[in-house]
Amino acid sequence: MAKVLIVDGSPTETHKLTSILEKNGHTVISADNGEKGVATAKQELPELVLMDVVMPGLNGFQATRQLTKAAETSHIPVIIVTTKDQETDRVWGLRQGAKAYLTKPIEEKQLLQVMGEVMA
Repeated sequence: MAKVLIVDGSPTETHKLTSILEKNGHTVISADNGEKGVATAKQELPELVLMDVVMPGLNGFQATRQLTKAAETSHIPVIIVTTKDQETDRVWGLRQGAKAYLTKPIEEKQLLQVMGEVMA
């Protein structure tokens, strides 16, 4: 299965996503802010990134843009997973290079389906 990087400032959300992913056979690494997320992605080269938006410092939109523009990480699909549910946020997230935009709370079935689509 895939190595997935979770970038989320909330330990609760990170734990919830980790549980879903590990139960389904994925390997999980995590970072608790955008700067660490970008650095970890460049170091670990995961097959997928789940990116929150609201984080201190570098937010998820900025981190997504850095990952999708950098030559060494541009091949890694990013799924934004956030509480920001406005249409303008969704459009902006996709314009930063995200392959999908999901709003919390996330359903396991939906997450796994979208992961399968963007990694296919």
